[in-house]
Amino acid sequence: MRDIRPLTEFKRNTSRFMSHLKRTGRPSVLTVNGKPALVVMDAAAWQDVNDRLEHARAVAGIREGLDQVRDGGGAEAAGFFEELDKAPDGR
Repeated sequence: MRDIRPLTEFKRNTSRFMSHLKRTGRPSVLTVNGKPALVVMDAAAWQDVNDRLEHARAVAGIREGLDQVRDGGGAEAAGFFEELDKAPDGR
């Protein structure tokens, strides 16, 4: 992390910090008494991080499912949906 600043500096110069965050797209770590306390970032950068995390979770889920099938787990779709239809509450 290159952008580490005291929280008090962020409070005094919020507009400058916002401009810096938008310009660089990098998060800033804010410290309290010299210790990391908060991370602030531009909304677009935050959305990008969330999108990447969602993608990584989806890929991990797909890999897990493929591993289960490879190991003989899972069920045929037709059989699964037949059992689902038989359930009294549809679950």
